[in-house]
This record gives sequence, C-alpha cells and structure tokens, in this order.
Amino acid sequence: MTLEWCCPMNMPATPSLAPSGHLTRRSFGALLLATSAAACAPQVPESAPVAVAPDWLPEYAPLRDAGYDLPAIPLQFTQGINRRMEGIYTGEAPPGSIDVDPYAKFLYHVKLDGTATRYPVGVGRQGRTLSGLATIQDKRAWPGWTPTANMLRTEPEVYGGFRNGVPGGLRSPLGARALYIHRNGRDTYYRVHGTNDLPSIGNSGSAGCIRLFNQDIIHLFNNVDLPMTINIRSEVESLRVDPENYNRGVELPPTIISADELLNSEAVASDRAPDLSQLASNF
Repeated sequence: MTLEWCCPMNMPATPSLAPSGHLTRRSFGALLLATSAAACAPQVPESAPVAVAPDWLPEYAPLRDAGYDLPAIPLQFTQGINRRMEGIYTGEAPPGSIDVDPYAKFLYHVKLDGTATRYPVGVGRQGRTLSGLATIQDKRAWPGWTPTANMLRTEPEVYGGFRNGVPGGLRSPLGARALYIHRNGRDTYYRVHGTNDLPSIGNSGSAGCIRLFNQDIIHLFNNVDLPMTINIRSEVESLRVDPENYNRGVELPPTIISADELLNSEAVASDRAPDLSQLASNF
C-alpha cells in the first residue's frame, strides 16, 4: 500500500523546503529545491527594503500561549522528515489512538478516517523507553515537573538539584503541554510532552519520556480526547511497519543544566506564572 504524506492541512508550505502535493513513503525527506530568475525584472532601488524569508516553517512560527511568546523552531531542526505531516496511516494501531515508534522517532495521532498526523519526537536512551499498550489518562497545560525516585537514584548528577521540583512555566522540562501515560490504572511517570531541547527531536536522549517541539505538543494536545489508547511500538513492530526509518537519529548524552542556572532566585523571582485562560487554539 502506498503511504502518502503532505504538509499540515490548510497550511501553505514554505516553497524552498516542502514539495507540493504528497510525499510517498519512498520519498520521505526528499526536498524540492526550485530556483527561478526573471531576467527582465525591474531594478529595485537601493533604498527599498529587501524581503527576507522567515527562518521557520509556517507550522513552527512564533506562538503566543498562556502569556508567553514561544519562539519559532528554526529550519535547521525541521529538515526533511523531521517535521509535522498529514498522511495515510498504514500502522497497526486502531483509529482514535496514538501510536509511537521510538525507533523511527515518530508519533502518530491516528484519525477515524484512516489518516494520521505524524510528529517527529525525541525518545528515551536505550533501555529507557516504555513499550506496549497504555492509556493517556490526563493532560495538562504548562505543567510542573519533579524527577522520579528512579531518576534521582540512577543519575543524581543530572537530577539531584531538582528533587524539589520545577514549577510550570518556561523553565519546566515538560514544556508547554504534557500527556500523562497510565497503565492498569496507575501513573507510569512517563509523559508525552513539549521541550526546548530542539536537537533532541528525531534522536534518543531523554530519560524515557516522549518529547515534541512545543508547537507540536500544543497541536496534539488540542486534538486528544481523554482517555486515549497509546501504543509504543516494540523493535519487532517498528521493523515490520516502518523498516525504512528504523533507528533513525542518534543517541545523545543527557543535556545537563544545573539547578543554580535554571532556578537561581533572581531569575525565578522575575518569572510570570502561565495564564491558562489564554491558551493557543490550533494554528
């Protein structure tokens, strides 16, 4: 079966990056670079301002949310297939669910009509990823974060300074939104969440959670109805369903930010809490 993907629905593609029409499975990541010159174009006066193309795709433009101005995602992080796309779903998860491939570094929101929105994700380093079926039981905007006991025990040099937690807002490692994964009625402490660690998207580098660009987690959050089944593919399933993208990306070391740097009293004192009455709708 042909798997087709296209740019986000109702969004103009950036001509220099996204091909028109659909992308076939065999052509994921191919870029259509078109240039043209008008030999008889009139001369532009030296004083006229020169239009500069934005350094981001339309779906990753700057965004106002909860009183914060979220920056755009630069083009260098959304090259090829490492961007949000819409297309025909050929995986094995049922309609109305989420399907995550931690080996290909994609999350699929599977629709009732047989299509899906595919988001690039960052996933856990080897041996740190949840697998199998679970349930998205809760979702929160601008959530706070506290490292788990296991994080504190296994990587105290990374998480020890945050044992008292980080409040929701621009400093929270969970970013703009989080979906909370439960299994058998209990919190697994794994999340699908936003991140400011842009190089981690498309790679393995987290402690096990599934990361998205903040613009993408807001888009997903606005389209998720609770409760929702989530499937996290096994290695066998990933090879069976999407062998072409198996083991996409690289494994990264943890990004270490000291508690003094993130939570110094002067910076925290100037923080504004998120205004949850002003959340962005789909864009």
